[in-house]
Amino acid sequence: MLRSGWRPGPAGALLGDLAAPGGARDGVPGRLNGPLLVSVTDFTSDTYRALPGIARRGLRLRRRWPELDQAVGMWLWALPSARRCGAVSVWTGRRGLAEFVRLPEHVVIMDEYRGRGTIRSVILEYENVDAAHIRRDAEAWLRSGGR
Repeated sequence: MLRSGWRPGPAGALLGDLAAPGGARDGVPGRLNGPLLVSVTDFTSDTYRALPGIARRGLRLRRRWPELDQAVGMWLWALPSARRCGAVSVWTGRRGLAEFVRLPEHVVIMDEYRGRGTIRSVILEYENVDAAHIRRDAEAWLRSGGR
């Protein structure tokens, strides 16, 4: 699985490099107390041809991350051989996640690609940020097929 680097959001600034699993060295856990939401999305494209476009759109949307209230951080991921890609995002509250989902750029991506594949997602809840643990849980969910 290919992963982008950790992209901190404004709420992640409280943690500095500790939240990033690649902060000082890969797997260093960062911690922020309080309830957190982790959204894991998995898009499986019907064709290989759609992957570059959705990847470009995801990277472009990722640039907005530092502006998103309640965003702690996120990774993009891809498994090109299986025509899959998605994101793992960490939030301090439901409001921030809901505002992200309603962003015009996000709505355009969803509208454009909804009929070109299958999307599934899950929201996981944590009491603190342990980036390495979150990443392991997200990858386990992705490998399980969402079961």
